[in-house]
Amino acid sequence: MGDVAKDLAAGTVGGAAQLICGHPFDTIKVKLQSQPAPLPGQPPKFSGAIDAVKQTIAAEGPRGLYKGMGAPLATVAAFNAVLFTVRGQMEGLLRSSPGTPLTVSQQVVCGAGAGVAVSFLACPTELIKCRLQAQSALATAGPDAAIAVKYGGPMDVARHVLHSEGGARGLFKGLFPTMAREVPGNAAMFGVYEALKQYLAGGKDTSSLGRGSLIIAGGLAGASFWFSVYPTDVVKSVLQVDDYKNPKYSGSIDAFRKILKAEGVKGLYKGFGPAMARSVPANAACFLAYEVTRSSLG
Repeated sequence: MGDVAKDLAAGTVGGAAQLICGHPFDTIKVKLQSQPAPLPGQPPKFSGAIDAVKQTIAAEGPRGLYKGMGAPLATVAAFNAVLFTVRGQMEGLLRSSPGTPLTVSQQVVCGAGAGVAVSFLACPTELIKCRLQAQSALATAGPDAAIAVKYGGPMDVARHVLHSEGGARGLFKGLFPTMAREVPGNAAMFGVYEALKQYLAGGKDTSSLGRGSLIIAGGLAGASFWFSVYPTDVVKSVLQVDDYKNPKYSGSIDAFRKILKAEGVKGLYKGFGPAMARSVPANAACFLAYEVTRSSLG
């Protein structure tokens, strides 16, 4: 198999493993991010991650934690094909000779390039996912609560956006903060992953690392992604679930300022706990599945 085909197959398997392990955490993250700021003297809908889990299961059952999974699952092959294939092709361009290990700084560049490419797939996928995950939290947001819950599934969200929110352009709402998340986030993730692999291997040759080492490197690399870009993800989420006809935010900068003014720095880290709790096992599963699958393909 060619390198592109190997990256496609291994990336698909890795992405599926990441999604299955991490989606419930992601659901809670989005619910916490998108819940409206409470009125003075009123408690928020969710007091924290554990409360959000309890309320979600009570209202929707365990399946509620996997709401919105259809959209990313349907596109996981394309997303990870682009992510790992672009990264792999950039590795080839930066190598001085075939088989030569890349430096950590070169992996940072490869990750950033892959981040640019995947942003165009991530944006519409995440818009659909966030709308489905957030609708129960938004349903109690005010007098228009009955309007908030209106999606029957991923295709229903896509149809609504295409028909009522500016056509295909509506699916790319939040593209700027998506790119501002994916480019530095993937640069950090792939850079940290390579640095940890080289540290654990005691040198640049990491081909003999065991699965335990790959799990550690992948988990910590995933955590570095969210640690480096989390406020950007909050801005992306609130923009993507914002009402099209009566928007609260005019754009990314406006959203950032209003969140900061209303809730302080803390508002830019809503859902940070679930995001970090998700990132370690989900990315450990992703990188391990990717490495094992790719090595098995020869």
